[in-house]
Amino acid sequence: MKKILLDENDIPTSWYNIQADMPHPLDPPLNPKTYEPMRPEELNVIFPMELIRQEVSQERWIPIPEEVREIYRMWRPSPLYRAERLEKALKTPAKIYYKWEGVSPPGSHKPNSAVPQVYYNMKEGIERIATETGAGQWGSALSFSAKLFELQCRVYMVKCSYDQKPYRRVMMENWGAEVYASPSDQTNVGKEIQQKMPDTSGSLGIAISEAVEDAATHDNTNYALGSVLNHVVLHQSIIGLEMKKQFEQIDEYPDIILGCVGGGSNFAGASFPFLMDKIQGKKPDLRAISVEPLSCPTLTKGQFRYDFGDNVGLTPLLKMYTLGHNFVPAAIHAGGLRYHGDSPLLSRLTKEGYMEAVAYHQKEVFDAALLFAKTEGFVVAPEAAHAVKAAIDFALMAKRDNEEKTIVFANSGHGHFDLSAYDLYHQNKIQDYEYPEQLINQAMAELPTF
Repeated sequence: MKKILLDENDIPTSWYNIQADMPHPLDPPLNPKTYEPMRPEELNVIFPMELIRQEVSQERWIPIPEEVREIYRMWRPSPLYRAERLEKALKTPAKIYYKWEGVSPPGSHKPNSAVPQVYYNMKEGIERIATETGAGQWGSALSFSAKLFELQCRVYMVKCSYDQKPYRRVMMENWGAEVYASPSDQTNVGKEIQQKMPDTSGSLGIAISEAVEDAATHDNTNYALGSVLNHVVLHQSIIGLEMKKQFEQIDEYPDIILGCVGGGSNFAGASFPFLMDKIQGKKPDLRAISVEPLSCPTLTKGQFRYDFGDNVGLTPLLKMYTLGHNFVPAAIHAGGLRYHGDSPLLSRLTKEGYMEAVAYHQKEVFDAALLFAKTEGFVVAPEAAHAVKAAIDFALMAKRDNEEKTIVFANSGHGHFDLSAYDLYHQNKIQDYEYPEQLINQAMAELPTF
């Protein structure tokens, strides 16, 4: 194992905004009632103005407030590892690297955006934050960040993850958050869905609807989203900016960048500073490949359409790859990847061929995670394990073709609260599930038309 470190002084002073380099601008978000392009001030009901400005900014570099950088110093810069033991086990000529975000207090990449989001809300006098969480990583990060700035935090946690990952809930409660299984009895949306689907495992789309309703009905409350939106992707660019410096330090540059994708913030944050070089023609052969579960195949089987970000249509419509806002995926253990849509920025770059996507079954992902744990030592989250699986596959392709590829993947967080899933794996109880095409088509038929 080889570790490439940076000094605290190397923490970036600005985030990178890929909108400045996009070949074509994004399609605008649409008002969910009128289907007309939304004005920035319309979003001020649930977001602070500074985040709205970042959402629409075309500036390449957005300064990071010093108060945010000071908190980043708790765990940043995060290490870049070379997985030499994994390479040896695979007998591959490829070099495999991974950027390890499990060093943050909540254990994932999520506080990279949670800290600035809470900071900007605090600066505008907001007292309370409402949010959703899938696997619990975003809820943990926001609970942690809210406590740092003394804001109240309420988390609507997707029901299957609430049941599967009780220690994530405990972690959030340790930082003072209120946590409810979604759909809950705390909102009108939750009550309606409980009546319609009393046995539902929940979804991120449902939990988002609850959190947005909560924020919109409390004057002292704003909503915070852990992925998808442009300002979230912007904050996560700190991953790729650090990683670029680390590769410069060893005089290397990746041929292939990989990362798991649910909403897309983790992989976008890692890859966009490199994709800047591809878009500008400096690294035309760079491959950036998203990795998703076959049970929620947004990029590999979804459509590039306008759709709501939540289940009931409270959020703006976004042009993105989607499986339909009514899509409720299987209760797989990679709860953070159970989302019907994707980042509009990542979606646009995928549509235009700058990025690619692959999808895997659950059991083969756990196989990869076990090999990684046995060689590199880290037990990673089921979400991050998707990127591990892809890295192994591409390293084996390099072995087959006798090519000395440099592969790096975004290792988004540890799996210390996912041991019940690993226990099921050891008992051979992990089941593969590929979402039926007919149900995808049914969900797609319910997309808004205008």
